[in-house]
This record gives sequence, structure tokens and C-alpha cells, in this order.
Amino acid sequence: MVSVAVTLGRTAPPAGGAPVSSCDTRLAKDPFTLDAMPGLPAPAPEYGPGASDVDTAPPTTPVQEQIPARYRRMADDEVHERISAAKAALGSAVVVLGHHYQRDEVIAHADVTGDSFLLARRSLERPEAKYVVFCGVHFMAETADLLTRPDQAVVLPNLAAGCSMADMADLDAVEDCWAQLEQAVGRPLDVPGEDGLVEVVPVTYMNSSAAIKAFCGEHGGIVCTSSNATAVLEWAFARGRRVLFVPDQHLGRNTAKAMGVPAELMPLWDPRKPMGGNSAQALVDSRVLLWRGWCSVHQRFTTAQIDAARAADPSVEVVVHPECPQAVVDAADRAGSTEFIIKAVEAAPAGASLAIGTEINLVRRLADAHPDKTITCLDPVICPCSTMYRIHPGYLAWVLESLVEREQALAAGAPESELGPVVNRVVVDDAVAAAGRTALERMLAVVP
Repeated sequence: MVSVAVTLGRTAPPAGGAPVSSCDTRLAKDPFTLDAMPGLPAPAPEYGPGASDVDTAPPTTPVQEQIPARYRRMADDEVHERISAAKAALGSAVVVLGHHYQRDEVIAHADVTGDSFLLARRSLERPEAKYVVFCGVHFMAETADLLTRPDQAVVLPNLAAGCSMADMADLDAVEDCWAQLEQAVGRPLDVPGEDGLVEVVPVTYMNSSAAIKAFCGEHGGIVCTSSNATAVLEWAFARGRRVLFVPDQHLGRNTAKAMGVPAELMPLWDPRKPMGGNSAQALVDSRVLLWRGWCSVHQRFTTAQIDAARAADPSVEVVVHPECPQAVVDAADRAGSTEFIIKAVEAAPAGASLAIGTEINLVRRLADAHPDKTITCLDPVICPCSTMYRIHPGYLAWVLESLVEREQALAAGAPESELGPVVNRVVVDDAVAAAGRTALERMLAVVP
């Protein structure tokens, strides 16, 4: 039985609470209208239709150039036929990766589906692929570029597909935080003391820029995912007195709480305030310092929604993502990564009822795949990940056919130097790539 609400709308933040994501009815429109038009001033960066009204895209957010009109006007059937034809023409030279939060019409063309890190790792399993087309968001494409060979091109179909959470921790702000922490502690943070421990180990969630991953790599830190955060924090605690957890406060708080770290030893660092809004003593006494960042989709989930789900069906099992606020994770029956949620649904017996706290495209897909179970989304106001929504099939058709044209020109003897750059290629600058790769490799050594 499929049971998913379809209301689009806005909700106000709770009194005195953290900002709550809102969405709007523009989500029904295609994203082409947000692109830069030739001959006109570039539009202000934005996260797109349905984005949270409390998330403001920074000036550095990429803007997608308008793609040819034929792709914007193409009928759905033709778009899908051309995507299939282009993939067939490219064969093993291309692999299309689709994140779980993508719309169904994009997932239909993915060779591999998964969460961000699973997809980046799967790209390593396709050494014959010259082109890795990542249907996700910008930090995911960056991660894939860090892990793939230099001769493999990572392509993001819409460069404006970013991540508001990742943008909440920019390099300047993190470096400023590090300097203020060093001032509070009174000694270098990444130099071991007599006991072999450093003062602070930086840990960044996968949902961060390559620059932040590189910062962690340079300062003895590491990357984590929602599925291995506990193991990564154990690694960090074995090396340092404190952890700076960037950028998702909720994943950091939920993971550390489950490991026994009390709330009073987990101060929140607000980059807009001196000392992050904390006293120097609170920073010195801290065990985990949490960055003020969040996922606008997962922050929408509330304990009131859980209460409503249980009132409607006392037998319901509530499963949420650890990016949800602590109160929601505490009230749920289980919490885990995207892959954990999928496995929980698959393992549930026929007739089971599950209320899921994660992105709606995945919840809908799980409901369709398991008609013998009642799968509902906790949030009655449907807010997909607006930046994932920027990957429209038209953009996928455009990049794939551009790659077909490139391969045909090469086969005809054209020098690659005359063909120009690969369309929408995402390349991490050499200055940050090595250190970013170091932080990722540390994670792989901890959790292979």
C-alpha cells in the first residue's frame, strides 16, 4: 500500500527553535528558468524551486548556463529515448550514477544507485569508464573526482545542483574557527602533546566541499558518512582530546550522544559569532564541538509528526535519518543512514507499517517497491531536496549527447586539444586534491 502525502507548502519555525526548512509550489516547474540566459546578466545564485526559505545560497554557488532550447522543449518520451540512445552509443565509456534522492525519471537511467559515498566508490569499479556522470549534487561530484583517475572525467549534469548544508561551512569560516580555538586552548591544535594526543581532530561529514575535506586532511582529520560516523569518531577520540565536527550538527550530536558524550560537552559553534557564541572555558572543556549546520530536508522532521504517525497507527515503526534533530532521533524506533533505511524497509515483514524520516523521492520509491507494506513519510508537507531536483532529464540528455559528439570526433581523428573541455566537468584543484584525498583515505582505512 502506497501512502505518501503530496501537499506542498510552508511551515513556520517553532518558537525559539532552530530554523525549519520550508518549500513552495514552484517545485512543480522545470529548473530551466533558473539558468543563466545568453546576453542577460547572470541570475543570483539560488538553491531552486522548493528550497528552504532560511537557506541563502552564497555568491560562490555555481549558476548553470542555459542549455540548448531543444532539450528544454523536448517531450518526455523523446528525452528518455535520446538518453537511452546516447548511453548505448557510449557503451562502457560512460557510467551514470544516481543518488537515492533523485527524481524517478533520472534514476530510471542510472547504472548504479546509492548514497553519495557508495556512488563515488562504485565509480572506482568502472575503470573502463572515461566519463562518470554523477546525478547528484556538487560535493558528490567533487568526491568522485578525488577518488577517480585523472584521465576519468566527472560530469555533473547541472552545475547549479549544490548543497545548502555543505555551503554552511566554507573554508574561511572553518579556518577562522580553528584560529579562535587555538587561541582558547593556548597551543597548536594539531601537534601531539606529551600523551600523544592532539587538542582537536577535525572531522567533516561527506556532505562538505573538497576544500573542507582538504582542511581536515591537512590538520590530521578525517571524513565520515552517516553510516560510519561512530567508527570515525572512535578513531578521532583515540587521537585527540576534542573533535570539531563539520558541518552537520545533528549527525555529530546524535552520534556522539549514542557514544556517551553528554550534551554539556558538545557546544554549538556558530560561525557568525565570536568564539562561536561560547565561552573560552566551554571550548576548553568540550569533547565534541558541533558546527551550526543542518540538512534542510531532515531538519523538517519533528516529534509531533512521530506522535501523529503513532496515533494514526499504533503498530507503526518510525525509522529516521541521523541528520534529523536529536529529539526526533530519540523519539524514533530506529535511526540510520539512507542504506540503513532501505534495508530496514526490505527486512520488514509483509503487512508492516513504517513511517520514514528522510527525503520524499526515496520514500516514494520504497513505497512503490514494497506494495505489501504501508510506507509513509513523516512530513505531511512534501519538500524534496531542491538541489537534487535541479538534475532534470533534459540536462542528462544534453551532457550525454555532448559526450557522444566528443567521442565521434575523436574516432574521426580530431585532436582532443581542439575539442575543448568536457561539458560540465567537475575538477578539484590540485592545491586541495591531495589533502582532500588524504582525509578520504583515512576514512577508508578505518572503515574499508
